[in-house]
Amino acid sequence: MAVLNNVALDQLLLLDIETTPLTSSFDHLPDELQALWLEKNTKIAPESENGAEDFSEKAGLYAEFGRVVCVSVGFFHTEGGHYQLRIKSFYGDDEKMLLSGFLDLVDKFFRKHPRFQFAGHNIREFDIPYICRRALINGLLLPPSLQLNNFKPWEMPVLDTMQIWRFGEFRNYTSLKLLAAVLGIPTPKDDIDGSMVGKVFWQEGDVKRIAEYCQKDVLTVAQLLLRFKGLPLISKEEVALVG
Repeated sequence: MAVLNNVALDQLLLLDIETTPLTSSFDHLPDELQALWLEKNTKIAPESENGAEDFSEKAGLYAEFGRVVCVSVGFFHTEGGHYQLRIKSFYGDDEKMLLSGFLDLVDKFFRKHPRFQFAGHNIREFDIPYICRRALINGLLLPPSLQLNNFKPWEMPVLDTMQIWRFGEFRNYTSLKLLAAVLGIPTPKDDIDGSMVGKVFWQEGDVKRIAEYCQKDVLTVAQLLLRFKGLPLISKEEVALVG
């Protein structure tokens, strides 16, 4: 089932992010943002009776009320004729610093690889717009590859595994976990999931644990891309974490 015949894996920068609410609780938001969150929540959850409680569960999904706590990237390389994967993470409680580090890497990767593309699951609708918005909020300049308004739709350097799996159909959302399961790609048993990231960050302060979870999603995306190209999956020994 080779569906990515024209895609060079070594030109891809695999991407996944983890986000949390902007503050540890609704009460810690500035007054203006509290009012604006309640206004937004009445539109996204009109049946809700407590917008303050919804903040902890939903705010991390929106760049205006959330923040990035981890960006993990992966890139393929070949050794002995086999693909291997390197993964690097930018994480911590200083959002501006971690985003700055990520953007610097993106700029270097873009200049080095003429057929550069981001790759990930649902990154076109979530990860990339979220990063761009939070970068601007933090006063950071976007590198050329993330100045998406300058690209025609068919020129955007984004390879989205969810879009590939849709094959032109737009009604359903397929999670990364489900897609890996139906394609027979083994995934590690996680001790957390996306819904727990906010709690782990704000209550436990364990950002490294979040980064490890994020890295597993990057690896799963890598395996999906190999499966789409009809290539063997990579083994645990062929994955290296870059400091």
